[in-house]
Amino acid sequence: MRKFIFLTIILFSTVYANAQELLSLEKCRELTLENNAKVRNARLSAEASEQTRKEAFTKYFPTVSAVGVGIIFAKPLMTQTVETGYPAPNDKAVVEMFKNGVIGGVTATQPLFAGGQIINGNRLARAGAEASQLQQQMTGNEALLATERYFWQLVSLKEKMKTIADAETMLQRVRSDVRVAVEAGLTNRNDLLRVELEQNRLAGDRLRLENGIQTVKMVLAQHIGIDADGFDIAPPDFTDVAPPTAATDLRLSLQNRPEYRLLDKSVDIARMQVKMEIGKNLPTVAIGAGYSYVNFDSGKPTEMEKKPGIAFATVSVPISGWWGGSHAVRKKKIELQVAENTRRDNAELLLIQMRQLIAELGEACQQVTLARQSVAVAEENLRVSEDHYRAGIIALSDLLEARNLLQQARDRYVEAATEYAVKQAEWRQVNE
Repeated sequence: MRKFIFLTIILFSTVYANAQELLSLEKCRELTLENNAKVRNARLSAEASEQTRKEAFTKYFPTVSAVGVGIIFAKPLMTQTVETGYPAPNDKAVVEMFKNGVIGGVTATQPLFAGGQIINGNRLARAGAEASQLQQQMTGNEALLATERYFWQLVSLKEKMKTIADAETMLQRVRSDVRVAVEAGLTNRNDLLRVELEQNRLAGDRLRLENGIQTVKMVLAQHIGIDADGFDIAPPDFTDVAPPTAATDLRLSLQNRPEYRLLDKSVDIARMQVKMEIGKNLPTVAIGAGYSYVNFDSGKPTEMEKKPGIAFATVSVPISGWWGGSHAVRKKKIELQVAENTRRDNAELLLIQMRQLIAELGEACQQVTLARQSVAVAEENLRVSEDHYRAGIIALSDLLEARNLLQQARDRYVEAATEYAVKQAEWRQVNE
């Protein structure tokens, strides 16, 4: 019965593992751009800015409006007494005039000059749309970088799990040898207890790693918008580790970064806002045409119906606005200076970040090389220790210490390799 249950569990685990989709790093990046909530919101924000740009373009066209009014007065506006001559020659009647009526009209107004507000307003809307696109690009880059960090963190935990599995296999072999030695009276039971304690420590490490893997998987799944139980990752090879290639001109790379281009765009927007504020204090000129329909007392002898057309021109001068307008213009000019200072300061910070990343990437590459050498030394040390233990030259504690050193060396190598991969992702983000 126990054998049947065990085989059932193994079969279910195999089927479940096969049902999971193995995701490469590139596939995780694709899912991030498709499903990540922040990326989707940034895309929607860019679309909204594009609609704002299209709305601003309609200001070039005439403004058309229509109005219709129905009127019923409690008393007629005018009355007139007229002689009817009926039935008697001197009979008179009172005629009510303008007691009800309908007034309607359509007008179209075309601005000729608005102080540059229409032109600058369109430029401002276009700059806002471009800024939203840059913000969308930045949001996408940040989301992709987070994806790579989660991915490599998961790779690190899985590689450490492999190291623990190798250590457990070795300890199981050592435990069998020690048990035989204890039963033969060649060693005492303390050695067996020491091996079992080491196995329990590894079991605790395995449990922590399993929980860590499950947590990081859930975080990665939420980030890329998929079910955490329906996927696993396909760990890449660690062998491709090369020193970084330094950029020939960091300032040229800086100008291509969306962060710097967004700073440039903020200065352009501030400059256009100054022009918009100046335009508010300039006269506006417009021309227009209209058509009206007036009908009072419809269907009565006093009915009056008119259908006049109209053409007009308007000139509006904001005289009182000049008093406060000069201060508003100065305020916008100060904001422009602030934007220019911010661009200059942040540009230097971005250059510092790029130089620091070059140094960190070179250091990470060297750390991988050193960690790989340490693994080779630790593997050789463990091999020699196993030979010496079987020959009775060293104690069991020395063998266990050699095994711990190998586990630590492998863990450091995995951490160094994944840290190098993350630094590479950071460098690609600032240098592409």
